[in-house]
Amino acid sequence: MKDSIKISFKQSTIEELEAFSRILNKDIDTILQEALEEYFKSQQERLISKNQNDENAMTNFDFDEFWEDVEI
Repeated sequence: MKDSIKISFKQSTIEELEAFSRILNKDIDTILQEALEEYFKSQQERLISKNQNDENAMTNFDFDEFWEDVEI
């Protein structure tokens, strides 16, 4: 596994990182780590929702049609 990766940012992103670093009194590494954690959480929730929607789309029956002839 790679221990390091190369990342490049637009100049405007660097300026914003530096500004927020001063405003929040956090180092840039911390800001990036927090941002990535939020991104991963958001994407995971989106994927879970998409998978749930895909599972729901596996039938074209509505609730009543699906359970119509089932006897319990």
